[in-house]
Amino acid sequence: MRRHSRHRLWQRAVGGLTVAGMLAAGTVGTANAEEPGGAAPIPVAFTGPDSFDLSLQAGKPAEGEAQIEVGLKAPGEVDPDHEGVIPPIHQGEYTVTIDATGLEGVADVKLPCEADGLVAVCSQYTVYAGGDHNPSWWIGLAPGAESEAGDTGTITVTGEGEGLEFTEHSIDVLVGGPEFRMRTLTEPEGFAAGDTFEAPLGFRNTGGMAADGAVLRFTGSRGLSFPEEYGNCAYAVENEDNLIRMRHVALCAFEGTFEKGASYEVGEPVKVRTADFALHDIFSYSFTALSPEEADRLRADGDYRQGEGAELTIRQAEGGGDYARYAELDFPRKNTYDLDLTGDRADGKKGETVAVDVAMHNRGPGWIGSLRAGGEPIGFTVDIPEGATVAKAPRACGPHNIEGVEQPDSYLCWADTPMLEDSREDFAFELRIDEVVEGARGRIHMPKWDNPWEGNPANDDGWIVLNGTGDEETPGDGDSTGGTGGSGSGSEGKGGGDGDGRNGGEDGGKGDGDGGSTGSAGTSDGTSGGESADGSLASTGTTALTAGGLALLLLAAGGAAVVIVRRRRAAGAGADGTGGAAA
Repeated sequence: MRRHSRHRLWQRAVGGLTVAGMLAAGTVGTANAEEPGGAAPIPVAFTGPDSFDLSLQAGKPAEGEAQIEVGLKAPGEVDPDHEGVIPPIHQGEYTVTIDATGLEGVADVKLPCEADGLVAVCSQYTVYAGGDHNPSWWIGLAPGAESEAGDTGTITVTGEGEGLEFTEHSIDVLVGGPEFRMRTLTEPEGFAAGDTFEAPLGFRNTGGMAADGAVLRFTGSRGLSFPEEYGNCAYAVENEDNLIRMRHVALCAFEGTFEKGASYEVGEPVKVRTADFALHDIFSYSFTALSPEEADRLRADGDYRQGEGAELTIRQAEGGGDYARYAELDFPRKNTYDLDLTGDRADGKKGETVAVDVAMHNRGPGWIGSLRAGGEPIGFTVDIPEGATVAKAPRACGPHNIEGVEQPDSYLCWADTPMLEDSREDFAFELRIDEVVEGARGRIHMPKWDNPWEGNPANDDGWIVLNGTGDEETPGDGDSTGGTGGSGSGSEGKGGGDGDGRNGGEDGGKGDGDGGSTGSAGTSDGTSGGESADGSLASTGTTALTAGGLALLLLAAGGAAVVIVRRRRAAGAGADGTGGAAA
């Protein structure tokens, strides 16, 4: 369909696309009735977007990449803990047809399966329960020589195969619809934890059409809150049980027409209050071309509470400014935490096994959110006192591994993040005394480096003392009693104890303290008003130990740094899905 009833099709396309994108929802069909005299066909649905907005500024998809993915979903689900071969629920040839003839003259199309013109016929043989293990196909779109803003067309996806019943799926494509770019944000000079940031939110419509309505979504991580409410906004808290992904969320709807090429801003800055413990928390916002009716659908889908007070307004903005696809701000940058390593004292005879506790405290006032790194643990070293060997180590600790050789007198331990303000994590060692050495000491330490967020570097060291006299020097130990204690827990349910099964290595080691190795190194990059990236750089042995101190920079700031860290088995990261970086 081309240049016909554009406004109605635009509303359908943009509304469907935006809701799908903001809610991350797939499209799933329904089952059909049983065939008379035979087994019921297996109902198969196509997954993928209902609509797609093609920018007039979009380039052609790179080789091997495309903007639209279409997949299959069948009844049931595969057990995520299933081991071995996954049995299919159907075997037999079937075909999937992707028909893009509705886009002729509207957009350039790249189809899979060695397509003949604008129709692709893809042959497959097996179908699995659920959608994760089924095939998928990619579709690439780009503006063509004849493409104009407001052009519309449809891609139709169908399937055919004995014993299968497919639900047809359509993707409405709009060319040159409204596109919003966000005003970038900057932390004010001298801003500190406890202050309130007045965020001048705004956007520019860089698309080829005006927008009929807009929705603003803004979010803040644990250390941020919104002290003022608006009557045209709804509020919620997402992912409350995951401090890395937890977000305070506001969703605001605006009526009106937002012209192409024009810039807009909120009638008054949105206040973002920072807690006393806030440090490199994440504020994110996005405006989306969406009608008030579609905004109601968004609010209905989540556990939103309607706001109180006057309405937040939008006005046309004067002058220029910097705008980007995503707008995020990691702040406040001016705060500190106090990491304090403490050890223990014990006495024993030759051949005896004694228990000693090692602990990492965060004495605040700031927390270590590790939001950009996705919850990377902090590594520190425990040197074993002379005359003793480790009989049992915490699961979060393992011997250093240097060039493939384990070092029995030096252990690497990992403290979990996020690490809340006024929290601690304990690491219980059992040491066998092979030889009594009076006043034998083992140092607990992090590599020394210039960490701008460490408020008290003087207590970064702790000590294990065996058969001491009380006169031993323990420089840097912030707890004069040796810092013992049980498996203490931090605030908001942050637990200590033996960790999460790590044993100093990538695959968790061999259990309680009888194996392990050093971790890997990683990097992370947080941005303001742009996109974010993260990566990893493997490192072991002495090189990894030297780089280890930089972990604190990454964990506190999300800034670019090479660090000694080991990724969790479960992914934590990401931002909040509102556009841009991983949080």
